[in-house]
Amino acid sequence: MRWTVPNILTVLRLLAAPGVAVAFLYFQRPYADWFALILFVLAAVTDWFDGHIARTWKLESRFGAMLDPIADKAMVIIALLVIVGYSSMSPWLVLPATVIVFREVFVSGLREFLGAQAKLLSVTKLAKWKTTAQMVAIAVLFSRDIFLYHLLDRTQGMDAATAGSVPTGAAADGAGVLWLAQMRDVAGIAGVTLLWIAAAMTLITGWDYFRKALPFLKEPA
Repeated sequence: MRWTVPNILTVLRLLAAPGVAVAFLYFQRPYADWFALILFVLAAVTDWFDGHIARTWKLESRFGAMLDPIADKAMVIIALLVIVGYSSMSPWLVLPATVIVFREVFVSGLREFLGAQAKLLSVTKLAKWKTTAQMVAIAVLFSRDIFLYHLLDRTQGMDAATAGSVPTGAAADGAGVLWLAQMRDVAGIAGVTLLWIAAAMTLITGWDYFRKALPFLKEPA
C-alpha cells in the first residue's frame, strides 16, 4: 500500500466513523452533537477531496478503491445508529435508516459473493448522489439536535406558560428562543425529508445492483 494523500484521507475518514459515536460517551450534549457534526462534515468533505486528488494527480490505487466505500458506509451507518438511538426510536427515522442499512449490507454481500465479477456492481452516478443525500441528511439531523439542546438550555427555569407564549408573541423573546425553535423545526423537517429521499435512492440503486447480479445467482442448468 502507498501512503498517498488520498489514501491517508480515506484512512482518517474511516477512523473518524467510530469517533462520531464515541463523542457521546465523553461529552455532554450539545457539545457531543457539535463534535459529531464537525467530525462528520470534515469526513464528508474528505470523501470528495480524496477522490478528486486521486484522479487529478493520478494517485488512484487498489487500496483506495477498496477502502473508500467501506469508510463511507461506516460513517453513514454509525451516524444513523447514533441519531436513531437519541431520537427515542422515532418511526420517521427508524424506517429510512433501516432501509439504508439493509441495502448497504445486502450490496456488500452481493459484492463478496460475486468476487471477480463484482466489477459489474461499480458505483453509478445515482449511487454517488445517494451517498451525498445521506451525508447531507445526517449533518442536518445533527444540527437539529444542536438547536434543540440550545433551546432547552435557554428555556431552563421558565415556567410552561412563559415558554409556550413566546412563539405566539404573547411574551417577549428576550432569550432568543423563537429563532432556535424555528431552526430546530426547519432542520428536523429538512433532515427527515432528505433521509427519506436518500432511502428511496438507496432502494433504487440496490435493486439496480441486484438486477445486474441476477445472472450470476442462477443455478447451473
